[in-house]
Amino acid sequence: MNSEHDLEKLIKNLPFFLQKSLVKHLHKDQLIEIVLDLGKRPEARFLHGPEYLSQKRISWQDIDLITKRIGNFSDENRAGINKTLHRISCIRNRQFLIIGLTCRIGRALFGRISVIRDLLESNKSILILGKPGVGKTTIIREIGRILADEMEKRVIIIDTSNEIAGDSDIPHFGIGRARRMQVPKTEFQHKTMIEAVENHMPEVIIIDEIGTDLEVLAARTIAEKGVQLVGTTHGNCLENLVKNPSLSDLVGGIQYVTLSDEEAKRRGTNKSILERKAYPAFEILIEINNANSWTIHEDVTVAVDFLLRKNDSISQIRQLNLTDKIQIKCNNNYLSFILKSKQNVTTGIQNTETSWDKVNQIKNIKTYQFSSKQIAIYAYSISNNFLKEVFLKIGVNLILTKNINEASIIVGLKKHLKPNLQLKSLAKIKKIPIYSFNQLNIYEVTKLIKWLV
Repeated sequence: MNSEHDLEKLIKNLPFFLQKSLVKHLHKDQLIEIVLDLGKRPEARFLHGPEYLSQKRISWQDIDLITKRIGNFSDENRAGINKTLHRISCIRNRQFLIIGLTCRIGRALFGRISVIRDLLESNKSILILGKPGVGKTTIIREIGRILADEMEKRVIIIDTSNEIAGDSDIPHFGIGRARRMQVPKTEFQHKTMIEAVENHMPEVIIIDEIGTDLEVLAARTIAEKGVQLVGTTHGNCLENLVKNPSLSDLVGGIQYVTLSDEEAKRRGTNKSILERKAYPAFEILIEINNANSWTIHEDVTVAVDFLLRKNDSISQIRQLNLTDKIQIKCNNNYLSFILKSKQNVTTGIQNTETSWDKVNQIKNIKTYQFSSKQIAIYAYSISNNFLKEVFLKIGVNLILTKNINEASIIVGLKKHLKPNLQLKSLAKIKKIPIYSFNQLNIYEVTKLIKWLV
């Protein structure tokens, strides 16, 4: 089945005068949506712009004919056509009668995600950000197919409005071997997300249009269970997301922190500053600027911290040219940060007093590249039994030492490490990196151990 055949299925549900106009149209392969409003001329919207399809105005009979052919609309005023990806949305008057229809064309496009293929293979959670209509749903549909068919992962798609896999009990071929869970009502999406993890053992969960506090909380819960997430949400850029109270927790959230006079003077900032509150649920963020140009934040933790500190961003732009060649452009901040990270590595020392702790700690430690047999962890203010449970969960066999001279790395709670000047001084002399946690969290500890091994 091809996309042209799918489009014919939609056209057959329209009045005859519209069928005649669309079947012969030269640019029907570029059709985005058809707008039909009572008393107005029918309008088609193409990639190059809008165009009227007929001089005839839409009547009650035309709208009634289409709605009878399509079937019932959901509580969200949406309907679909069996075994296709098209979505028909209605506008109602005060008496709940349908007076307008928006027929949005759904296509399963292939080859769109070649520009981020390396990010999919990293097994990290990915959040896709963009304005309505930019193509987020089309992108995650292909991501689901690639992960399920080519990477052979257990993928479950949470399909709230049946936009990803179509309005049929049999999912559209565009999602490949991925499984689809339908959501009866939008307000139940967060429950279905949790149900998917508890009942169906997925390796990857795909969610379209995360928008409420409960859905954000469900995404964080899933991330802490070790399941890879691929999701979309509305927005223009990372800065908008950070400032959105409902969605900011997807990238760690923000909070006001009051510094001491000495620390504020050293940093050259006010005493009250914004800092990231927690580890982000999504590790990679992609801003869809247009069909062929995407802004990539490969490390959301770094990007958010830099944004809050410098009021600027660290990113790269990936573009797909007409010749199918991919160009990657990095801004000056990104290049400066990479260079700074490399310079920090040469010292082999982890500074636990700066606000860049969470940004640089794993980056610097990772460069040591110890084998699992060489790594000896000195735990300060953290229970050895807790760390042993993490090792068992991940399936690694690391050494816990009580002798700091044998340690490869020191880990502990920041509030206990910070006042221990003697320990930090000894670590500096022996060139032992220190990693500190603001709060003891099994997810953050697990991430650290995975980086080490």
